[in-house]
Amino acid sequence: MSGLIGRKIGMTSIFDENGKNIPCTVIECGPCVVTQVRTNEIDGYSAIQLGFDDKSEKRAIKAELGHFKKAGTAAKKKVFEFKGFDQEYKLGDVIAVDLFTEGEFVDVVGVSKGKGFQGVVKRHGFGGVGQATHGQHNRLRAPGSVGASSYPSRVFKGMRMAGRMGGENVTVQNLRVLKVVSEKNLLVVKGAIPGHKTSYVIIHK
Repeated sequence: MSGLIGRKIGMTSIFDENGKNIPCTVIECGPCVVTQVRTNEIDGYSAIQLGFDDKSEKRAIKAELGHFKKAGTAAKKKVFEFKGFDQEYKLGDVIAVDLFTEGEFVDVVGVSKGKGFQGVVKRHGFGGVGQATHGQHNRLRAPGSVGASSYPSRVFKGMRMAGRMGGENVTVQNLRVLKVVSEKNLLVVKGAIPGHKTSYVIIHK
């Protein structure tokens, strides 16, 4: 799937032609530089690698500097490979937010916000032990029993328990593109996308 790399700016809302208030997310989308071209003859598959967001030379290792020098561009903070572009690109080409058009649907991939170590009520939506009756005292948010009897004498794999929550790759599909602001490299999509503000996201067509 073709697409671009972007950065989440934040959420806002706009009004449509019928006066309905639509929640939306603003993404700084590109411009992205083609930093590598994969071919079937050399790599066994066809794709292009895009780089986004410059970083200073002192924060890049020599291997990175040599890699990006071939494309004639500065070192990038984020790179990602895409397949399925309609036209052919060569090293150093720049792909802007004009790749997307208003009204089409895109998929957005990002890393969800980290919540830290959470209990079963927040992490899995448990209701607690016995709700708030029958003298439960301080057991309202407890997970309850997790094991079986003497057989099989163990806790089954996949049992929902407390643990780290968030910080996972999440894909939100079929978000409608509401606006494309070419002069500012902004993409406005309907609804919410994963990640905190300023986090990197991948936008697939």
